[in-house]
Amino acid sequence: MKRKLIAAAVAATLAGSAGFAQAQKLSGDAVKIGVLTDMSGVYADYGGPGAVAAAKLAVQDFGGKMFGKPIEVVNADHQNKPDIAKNVTQQWFDRDGVDMTVENLNSAVALTVQALGKEKNKITIVNGAATSRLTNEDCAPATGIHYLMDTIALGNVVGKAVVKDGGNSWYFLTADYAFGHSLEKDTGEVVKANGGKVLGAVRHPLSTGDFSSFLLQAQSSGAKVVGLANAGGDTVNSIKAAAEFGLTKKQNLAALLMLITDVHAIGLNTAQGLYLTEGWYWDLNPETRAWAEKFSKVMNGRKPNSNHASVYSATLHYLNAIKAAGTDDTAAVMKKMHEMPVNDMFAKGGKIRADGRMVHDMYLFQVKKPGESKGAWDYYNLKGTVKGEEAFQTLAAGKCAVAKK
Repeated sequence: MKRKLIAAAVAATLAGSAGFAQAQKLSGDAVKIGVLTDMSGVYADYGGPGAVAAAKLAVQDFGGKMFGKPIEVVNADHQNKPDIAKNVTQQWFDRDGVDMTVENLNSAVALTVQALGKEKNKITIVNGAATSRLTNEDCAPATGIHYLMDTIALGNVVGKAVVKDGGNSWYFLTADYAFGHSLEKDTGEVVKANGGKVLGAVRHPLSTGDFSSFLLQAQSSGAKVVGLANAGGDTVNSIKAAAEFGLTKKQNLAALLMLITDVHAIGLNTAQGLYLTEGWYWDLNPETRAWAEKFSKVMNGRKPNSNHASVYSATLHYLNAIKAAGTDDTAAVMKKMHEMPVNDMFAKGGKIRADGRMVHDMYLFQVKKPGESKGAWDYYNLKGTVKGEEAFQTLAAGKCAVAKK
């Protein structure tokens, strides 16, 4: 009887060990992460090399290996062209063994990549792109996650604040692609819901060289506020041109999507006083400052923006989900990513909803005057914190049919 009990115990132990080993399964015997971003164009400072560095820092902080196997980070420049993004991502998924793509900057690119991930059953995490379509009519809840911000949250925070401050008539200067259209629409609805009015809009091509004709139309509108529904280099150039054009002497600018790297490029003399919405700031607390210092060491002294921080957080959350699931199987990992809260230097109590939206707090900042800044990258005064449930569209109000089932 003793021999039988011992034999049974040994068999159970071996079976358990085998089961555990079997559970720890990686496709391709490695974890491979693809960072798809703009490495040299209008959004290079927004994402670019900083996004790649952030993903690599996440891998480093995780420990560099998963179940004793390597974790690799590859990257590609999509050049802000959806067809290039699709070709690169398809090769990553079909031939190169990439398990997940992160960043996916540029809304047209993000929509293309998320649709491909849905088709191929591969996880796609969008950070830099902001169109709210990603978790509405074009949602992919089984494979897609929208992590940093979206056009609804941007409009909810800065739009409400500016209207409340007296800016009740708006004219939009809009980037003519998916992101700009969404930001104009979503912010316009916030303005009108809070008692303001929209007098019109003018749309400019991506990476515009000359804003003079567009600014003339904005000036002629007589609107109190010119809402900049663009981002990256276009925001930087439109703000500089508005100052040179004299528009800011009579009208106020509202930078609807502006990151600290944009403020750095513009300079405080021109950017001072602007209200903007961010999902994170390097100088919020000791934890954010510590991570920013680590980032700066690999980025030649540059501070991270909120997009860089979100790429780090998303990559780390993905790796922790694989560890918890014991496999990189898409369904198992997505289940863990939805179940596990995001608690790191980027967000506290962040939650990925059924529609793929990562809900977290957003912040309203005002750019400091030159005399208020203590040095380079000390650019923001915190004006308010908006809880994620208030900043982002509710699940019930969304258009993601699959998430409502």
